[in-house]
Order: sequence, then C-alpha cells, then structure tokens
Amino acid sequence: QVQLVESGGGSVQAGGSLRLSCTASGYVYCMGWFRQAPGKEREGVARILTRSGNTAFADSVKGRFTLSQDNAKNTVYLQMNSLKPEDTAMYYCAARTYGSYCSLSPADYNRWGQGTQVTVSS
Repeated sequence: QVQLVESGGGSVQAGGSLRLSCTASGYVYCMGWFRQAPGKEREGVARILTRSGNTAFADSVKGRFTLSQDNAKNTVYLQMNSLKPEDTAMYYCAARTYGSYCSLSPADYNRWGQGTQVTVSS
C-alpha cells in the first residue's frame, strides 16, 4: 500500500509563511491537502494531479497557498503564505492511487497521512 509521510507545519505569526511536504511511497494519481480545526469538518485546501500538474484551491486560500511537486521524489509541497489565524488547523495530506477524477472532497482520497499541526497567532 502507498504510504504518505508529511513534514513541516509548526507555529507562526499572522502574515508569516510555512511549507508542508508530503512524500508518497509510490505512484499516486493526485494528492491533496485538507485541514480540520477543532469542532469543524475536514475541508479541502488544495489538490494537484501528479501527471499534469493541474492544481485546484479552496477559495479561502487562493492567492496565498501554492502547490508544487517533485515527481522524482514523489513529493508535493504546499507553500502557505500570508497566513491568518483562521488557517490554524491540523493539516492532512491525502492521495488517490487510482482513477480519473480528483476534487477537494475527502471522499475522493483513499490514502491519508498522519497530520501536522499549523498554528497561526495574531
């Protein structure tokens, strides 16, 4: 089974930046980032189709977050800039290992990372 290993995260002041990384142990069709704050549902933040590089972002992060990938390393990077306190959450990397469609819905993904905390202070 493909496994996902996340790194990055931490604490930063509002306006700061963080970069999250997610490395897959094998091929994945797409990779996404999700976040979940206490008492809230898990929401899709961004996703990338690994072959085409096509990306999609939630409206709440457009213009602030970017995705990039290193195919040789099976790694996707989520660069988070201009962070806001409302970005505080546990961030999860997820992947879909097959198929032809990949949205920002958690239901589209069949592999999940362990999560990494992002805390933005005002």
